Amino acid sequence: MTELAPYACNPAQSRGRLHPEAPPANRSQFQRDRDRIIHCNAFRLLEYKTQVFINHEGDLFRTRLTHSIEVAQIARTLARNLGLHEDLTEAISLAHDLGHTPFGHAGQDELNACMHELMPSAGGFEHNLQSLRVVDELEERYAAFNGLNLCFETREGILKHCSVSHARKLGEVGQRFLDRTQPSLEAQIANLADEIAYNNHDIDDGLRSGLITIEQLQMLEIFSTHYSQVMRRYPNLERRRAISETIRAMINTLVVDLTQTTLANIRERDPQDADAVRASPPLAAFSASMRAQADALKSFLLTNLYRHYRVIRMTTKARRIVRELFVAFMNEPRLLQDEYRRKDEAAQARAIADYIAGMTDRYAIREHRELFVM
Repeated sequence: MTELAPYACNPAQSRGRLHPEAPPANRSQFQRDRDRIIHCNAFRLLEYKTQVFINHEGDLFRTRLTHSIEVAQIARTLARNLGLHEDLTEAISLAHDLGHTPFGHAGQDELNACMHELMPSAGGFEHNLQSLRVVDELEERYAAFNGLNLCFETREGILKHCSVSHARKLGEVGQRFLDRTQPSLEAQIANLADEIAYNNHDIDDGLRSGLITIEQLQMLEIFSTHYSQVMRRYPNLERRRAISETIRAMINTLVVDLTQTTLANIRERDPQDADAVRASPPLAAFSASMRAQADALKSFLLTNLYRHYRVIRMTTKARRIVRELFVAFMNEPRLLQDEYRRKDEAAQARAIADYIAGMTDRYAIREHRELFVM
């Protein structure tokens, strides 16, 4: 690890854990967090959860697990360049989707709709809050406490956004949403690494699926610039390699721009420690021109990939599965295993949401088939 900058989070100065523990002997506090995340059940389940394409659509499409690993790789590179704590940045990146439902955002949106419609007092569903719930409560691995008992700094980074009403219930980790302050730079970097990863690997998966084309993408400055450079250098390169070279170059450009712009913001604000970062405006950022190009790419993917009729057909089926499971379990809790049954209705709705959110795509499909197919 490179020497930490003064504005980095220092594990020796961590704000601590929800449950006191003896410090680790051969690793830092943030290394311990990273290791606990990798070994937890929720992390392994990400292998069979949708990124864009449902898991059985093809073996080469990204899943939530491969996405999380790609985020961690990009984030760790950024952290090294900026003098931040690499293990903390990696831990946040690996944990950011632990609470995601099966079937990607379609599953999340439908589960949230079910919660609001059938049990509004239970507080809806949001995968970001669920990720924190997983590491704070739902994982059952340790004798002395529920959850993974992660450091404040890791939990802070996992909670990327939060309503005021939810923040009031979360104690110290939710306070910044009330005070309108920022998280650590490690958390800011992990958040932008997430964006770099999903924008670029969704291009790759979209092209592989045939739902978008190189000709369409060439209307975008960020793609056409790099694709033209690749083809000028390798005029006879086969299509698959040309796409890989282009995406690799795009990621590098985004990482370099983010690094340079963030360093400039750090020099301007000159934060002397991690708390000064939290009190500053957001420091991790792309340049204005790169931000515009990245936003154009996000808009393109929304219109041409995520709203493609074939993806909509797939997500419509997924939403129906989630809704029918939720309604069936609410109407007849005896369909559930004992560990998910509650006497209070709001608590029952939350337990059902926990159960469904923890499902993989294929498990949800199997549960739906067992309940609804004779």
